[in-house]
Amino acid sequence: MMDMKTLLKFLLVIIFSFFIINNLSAQSKRKERIAKKIHVIKKMIDDTNYVFIANTANPMRGGQKMLTSEYDFIVKKDSIKSYLPYYGTSYSAPNDPTDNEGGIKFTSTKFSYKVKQAKNGGWDIEIKPNDGNVINWRNVQSINLSISPEGYASLNVNSSNRDPITFSGEIISR
Repeated sequence: MMDMKTLLKFLLVIIFSFFIINNLSAQSKRKERIAKKIHVIKKMIDDTNYVFIANTANPMRGGQKMLTSEYDFIVKKDSIKSYLPYYGTSYSAPNDPTDNEGGIKFTSTKFSYKVKQAKNGGWDIEIKPNDGNVINWRNVQSINLSISPEGYASLNVNSSNRDPITFSGEIISR
């Protein structure tokens, strides 16, 4: 029969082993979930079919703005659609003074789309609207998306008559 000290040591080894095995199993499951998410994000990028959901706006001047409504930027093979707010300085009056929309809101079917692999394993995407209709695309010159392998993203909008603005958020499918 074991003495009390030996029994206590044996129980501690069993409990410690249980926690190690449980922790290794949790880490393995987490790695599997991350690998699956990376695969899904890569497929969305390859298929040119995803949605950027903006969580924060980072204007060139002023502080970060937490977004409480859902703002997005939809990318498909044949179109891009922007529904984003704008905080910053505009250097010209709107072409249509009755337009109360504001923000960066447009749909375009004419655009260039370039993807390159980022150093972190994610993607850097440059989108340039090519519409001739200035009112439709609000003088947006380029949209640059930096997407991490896990789907976290930063979207930067450069316009010809407004300060640049950056949004932080994530990529989802829709």
